[in-house]
Amino acid sequence: MALIERAIASPRFQERFFFLAKRFVAGETIAAALEAVKALNADGLTATLDSLGEDVFRVAEADASAAQTLHTVEAIDRAGVDANVSLKLTALGLSIDEELAVANLSKIVGHASRNRDPFVRIDMEGSAVVDATLRSFERVYAQHRNVGVVLQAYLHRTEHDVAHAIDLGARVRMVKGAYKEPPTIAFKSMTEIRRNFLKLSRELLVRGNYPAIATHDPSLIEAVKRLAAERGIAKDRFEFQMLYGIRPETQRALVREGYRVRVYVPFGTHWAGYFYRRLAERKENVFFVLGSLLRK
Repeated sequence: MALIERAIASPRFQERFFFLAKRFVAGETIAAALEAVKALNADGLTATLDSLGEDVFRVAEADASAAQTLHTVEAIDRAGVDANVSLKLTALGLSIDEELAVANLSKIVGHASRNRDPFVRIDMEGSAVVDATLRSFERVYAQHRNVGVVLQAYLHRTEHDVAHAIDLGARVRMVKGAYKEPPTIAFKSMTEIRRNFLKLSRELLVRGNYPAIATHDPSLIEAVKRLAAERGIAKDRFEFQMLYGIRPETQRALVREGYRVRVYVPFGTHWAGYFYRRLAERKENVFFVLGSLLRK
């Protein structure tokens, strides 16, 4: 995977090989992303749009990223699609100054409040910025309720973070976690990660505020469905979330069963990091890319 990571990071790769990422990234423009969302909506799926980008280290770059997200919020409203937005705080300046990130986030959340779906989701990143991300979230949440956060089941700390989010009444997206973390702070065994994911999802389903259960794992999906049925949790009290281009047949099958499903739709020219994480997650994604290269 190290060789693939180096290749993806090269400017030449990104210029010539976007066709490889098209399974996972809706396009390099907002117009392309909106067309993807319209197709999802036609199949009964909702969406969350993310203009890809992270780890900016200049104020001008952070402001440009914030402006792009504001443009996305406005484009969603103009297009009349059923979608909201997701974002990363490092793209809004968190690595430069927490105050800058909070100011940019507040502006976006306030602007989004005018949309039919006003919600803004803060994606969680690596462990180095978890505390700063949660502090920033809480500061903005104190003024605007249309913002929520992502929590990662593979981190040991997340049980506490879930309980705190439930106490706040905040909306949480539960994910396994996709960043490389040491065993001192994260579960490494997939069995342990699945167990913790289901445990925390149970807490969110029973006591949380409209949680998003984000997984493509068939065993976890079935376990969540059984839990909801056993506890009498209505299908409109939570939603499943999945990534664009991954198990689309499962997404549509869940909709046919009456569940709410939201698809995370990334777009933009800064797609390399996101694309690499999708390859690192699943061997079948690597095989898909290799097959695409052979067919080209």
